Amino acid sequence: MTVARILAEKGNAVVTVTPERTLDEAIHLLAEKSIGAVVVTGPDGSVAGIISERDIMRVLASHGGASFDEPIAAHMTKKVVTCTRTATIEDVMETMTNGRFRHVPVCEEGKLVGMISIGDVVKRRIATVEAEHQAMRDYITMA
Repeated sequence: MTVARILAEKGNAVVTVTPERTLDEAIHLLAEKSIGAVVVTGPDGSVAGIISERDIMRVLASHGGASFDEPIAAHMTKKVVTCTRTATIEDVMETMTNGRFRHVPVCEEGKLVGMISIGDVVKRRIATVEAEHQAMRDYITMA
């Protein structure tokens, strides 16, 4: 299964924010949307960074509440690992595992076209394994 298929099933809407917004605004956006990360985009729609719950916790642990009014750009992850729609679930799982992150923006020609989370990947992988398991049971029953 590819990322394109996951996006076709779940949709390609992505919550984004601009880098000059405050950390406080990012926190409220994450809470309001019940999501774990938000993509930070530049004026041309390109991925400038990503800010996750983990990033925010690290900032609060080291700088405290004074960081609420600081811009997201000061604390976002700037080196964002992305994938394309043609990436397989296995590729994305490996990328997430090796990088120890849970969200991967999907980009095509430098533009953001979707977002894949570890939950999306695990859900589809479990469905695949269950289908394979059922096919094996059916095969054994018919033999």
